[in-house]
Amino acid sequence: MNGANQTVVLEFILLGLSKHQKAEIVLFVLCLGIYLIILLGNSSLIILSILDSNLHTPMYFFLSNLSLMDIFGTSSFVPLMLVNFLSVKKTISFPGCALQMYLTLSLGITECVLLAMMAYDRYVAICNPLRYTIIMNMRVCVLLAAMSWIVGSVTSLLQTILALRLSFCGNNIIDHFFCEILAVLKLACVDISLNAFIIVVALVLFTMIPVLLIFISYMFILASILRVNSVERRKKAFSTCSAHLAVVIIFYGTILFMYSKPKAKDPDSDKLIALFYGAVTSMLNPIIYSLRNKEVKAAVQKVLFFCNRT
Repeated sequence: MNGANQTVVLEFILLGLSKHQKAEIVLFVLCLGIYLIILLGNSSLIILSILDSNLHTPMYFFLSNLSLMDIFGTSSFVPLMLVNFLSVKKTISFPGCALQMYLTLSLGITECVLLAMMAYDRYVAICNPLRYTIIMNMRVCVLLAAMSWIVGSVTSLLQTILALRLSFCGNNIIDHFFCEILAVLKLACVDISLNAFIIVVALVLFTMIPVLLIFISYMFILASILRVNSVERRKKAFSTCSAHLAVVIIFYGTILFMYSKPKAKDPDSDKLIALFYGAVTSMLNPIIYSLRNKEVKAAVQKVLFFCNRT
């Protein structure tokens, strides 16, 4: 903390929905159910991708990374949030808040970049199928996934360090369910223009540019599919992209709604939208990929058949 005479903040109070205790009980039940589905759904996809050789493809490699991010991302804030829903004293230590802020931001940025990598994978699969296995070999897939994790980790580390260097002058009440970086920056009693600038740069580099790359990829994919004469082949090509496209629309659509809508008169609605973005989207990912995917269904049937025989 800067300034010798400033009050040092040792812990933060997370307001959540403290004014609406009945709503917090409903949210506890709802979020617990969502969190269990996230753990079960995403871990099942990872296990299936490892066990079934038919799923040893670039698409499922990236999907396993996405599932891992969803598990880590929600686990960084949901368990403590569930405890706070039932607690009178809703606190988090300063180091705990720093870690939570770093993890949620890191995994959010990583997911933005990874979704662009997955769009590139679909582009190569549809537009250059004969060279797909050569271009998207395991070395390239590992490199692209590692790049996503590194970019997210480094960017988040920089923003977290800059946030922790600020003085809070004893302000320690965060009007949120968890230590979200914008909510923490509001507590600062010093100039945060550098922090705001870094956030805007990160938003452009790791949100706007991935969206642009995804859009360009799907323009090429659409043009390639429309050139196919066979209706059956067109449907098959569309089906390989539909799950990823649905995930992209939900993920970026929620972000766009969060940051472009007018500020609500009731701040609780903004917190609920952030909660939806953080938890519900992670729950929907495995559901979308499972319901629309014959390969995943076949892998589940194989595993169940093997389990029944043993």
